[in-house]
Amino acid sequence: MTHLRTDDVVDLTCDLIDIPSVSGDEKAIADAIEEALRGASHLEVLRDGDAIVARTNLGRSQRVIIAGHIDTVPISGNVPHVREETDGVERVRGRGSVDMLGGVAGALYAALKLNEPKHDVTWVFYDHEEVAAPLNGLGRVYRNHPDWIDGQFAILGEPTNAQIEGGCNGTVRVIATVSGVAAHSARAWRGDNAIHKVAPIIEKIAMFGNPVVNVDGLDFRESLSVTRIDGGIANNVIPDSVRLTVNYRFAPSMSPADAIAHIESYFDGVDALFEIDDESEGARPGADSVLAQEFIETARRVMAQEGEDLSVSAKVGWTDVARFSALGIPAINCGPGDPLQAHTQDEAVPVSQLRHYTKILIEYMGAASSISEERN
Repeated sequence: MTHLRTDDVVDLTCDLIDIPSVSGDEKAIADAIEEALRGASHLEVLRDGDAIVARTNLGRSQRVIIAGHIDTVPISGNVPHVREETDGVERVRGRGSVDMLGGVAGALYAALKLNEPKHDVTWVFYDHEEVAAPLNGLGRVYRNHPDWIDGQFAILGEPTNAQIEGGCNGTVRVIATVSGVAAHSARAWRGDNAIHKVAPIIEKIAMFGNPVVNVDGLDFRESLSVTRIDGGIANNVIPDSVRLTVNYRFAPSMSPADAIAHIESYFDGVDALFEIDDESEGARPGADSVLAQEFIETARRVMAQEGEDLSVSAKVGWTDVARFSALGIPAINCGPGDPLQAHTQDEAVPVSQLRHYTKILIEYMGAASSISEERN
């Protein structure tokens, strides 16, 4: 088992990257995180599969949940980590550095150091985020142990450049199958080309663009895309079937059911069969709660101390804040790393953002006097 270096958040990030944790293969990293947490006497540590939950039980009136997923997309020659400096900026490069082992490292470091937080805290490190929603570790933990995921405010450490992003778009993925009639391509008129039948539908979907929808004061940009086409059996046969995969990233003011109906409306007049391949509700911005406002002000103060501004904007894309929102728990995204680098081969997190994010968590949850000086 890898013994994590927990005295410094940058070293900790490097250690986490060096443990391969592609979705479905998170046991080794979960074991290492659990071992580190069980060394902290102020935490109750629980486990469900490869999801680790650690929480304080100090009897505080409010509880904050701080969460992050421990899995990554497949490795592509980018493990182990590399520490580098370019243009005066020090970075840690490697799979998961941005999405989102940097955020996990910041949360794990804070969990170990904060033994007297001003709010009770539940720290959640979960598996299977980078795959289909039914496999999601956070959802599984809630289904199996709803009392483990209980609080008044949640912070998800997804990459935001250490800024704050409220809410997230929802997402649905629909597979539409349209039938035709097969024929020899030399006698095409004797068949009914299924691929040709969907061409006008694809054109209409392409015209959707990227409309902006304002929800609770933040602007969410939508997208509707055909992401896959499957059809045809041979080069000289008119295709008698085609499958279109359509992905709709919709503003959190819309329900998944309405989003699915919107996709299906593009097939009006065409005999199509629909399969719902993925369905996740969006999350309205959670930035108006008292605990969220307290977090925003802490983040603004820390960033100002570092000579930087803080922005609060809508999250582009779907994240697990939607799961908290569905439970009635206001939630925001805040974590180190540029989200545009997520899943790229050269993803790299700036060291400064790792330190800023960790400092925000520690100052938000407790005064310096409550920070444990123990070395783990």
